Amino acid sequence: MNQSAYAAAGLYAALNAFILLWLTMATALVRRKHMVLIGDGGIEHLGRTMRGHANAIENVPVMLILLGLAAALGAPAVAIHVLGAAFTFGRAVHAWHFTHERGQLWQRATGFGLSILTLTAAALGVLGHAILLLLA
Repeated sequence: MNQSAYAAAGLYAALNAFILLWLTMATALVRRKHMVLIGDGGIEHLGRTMRGHANAIENVPVMLILLGLAAALGAPAVAIHVLGAAFTFGRAVHAWHFTHERGQLWQRATGFGLSILTLTAAALGVLGHAILLLLA
């Protein structure tokens, strides 16, 4: 058991939880500003913030499961750090884009790109390692 790999996975789980909390609070603040309790009330900024939060909810849990499984299957801590840091940076940039009324396109593209790249790499790594262990 590689405690360092588990610790790395825990680090990125906590950091991504803070990103989710940031998105939750950003959504709540825009709701409060426009006095909208349900839905987006036709407010473009609220719809945008809600979409950013939903996108994080769609992607973050999958990556955290993959990082945890990678650690459990014996991935080196450095691999967890490379994937976790790139993913977390991408999610932070992506969140920044969606929490601002006029986010820059490069923020969304960078966040999306890093998320897809790291999710794909983690999924392939876990799949490959799992197959090797099953065949051993």
